[in-house]
Amino acid sequence: MASGGIARGRLAEERKSWRKSHPYGFVAKPETLPDGSVNLMAWKCVIPGKEGTDWEGGYFPLTLHFPEDYPSSPPVCKFPAGFFHVNVYPTGAVCLSILSSAWKASVTVRQILIGIQDLLDNPNPASAAQDICFRLYKKDMPKYKDHVRQQAKRYPSVV
Repeated sequence: MASGGIARGRLAEERKSWRKSHPYGFVAKPETLPDGSVNLMAWKCVIPGKEGTDWEGGYFPLTLHFPEDYPSSPPVCKFPAGFFHVNVYPTGAVCLSILSSAWKASVTVRQILIGIQDLLDNPNPASAAQDICFRLYKKDMPKYKDHVRQQAKRYPSVV
């Protein structure tokens, strides 16, 4: 079986598993193409901000783009460009070890999304991807938290 077939097979299983059971408030579904078919290689997701954090109330859009050699290689995970977070590049790309050096083929879409949700409120300043966020996080926590709360308001629930 070609590697693209392996990727699509695994993603079809992931989709089936997700539809049976997924964490409350999360959304993850393959992109629907203009002809009505489904593109398993690109998923549109929503990650809710955790209750009791400055991210609470926000429902943050994220795309997952899976490479042809998935699950040997991780997906590229992106928030909208300009997303405010210490570990998100200005392009929106997420900097997280399970998406790079700590990637394992056994990591699931569910684990990726929960890992990114956890990263929102627990950034890794040792792997900063945005200078302004990093500086605020290190030197002006009240202002950093205010930025986070403002961003959460920009991404309300769509339901």
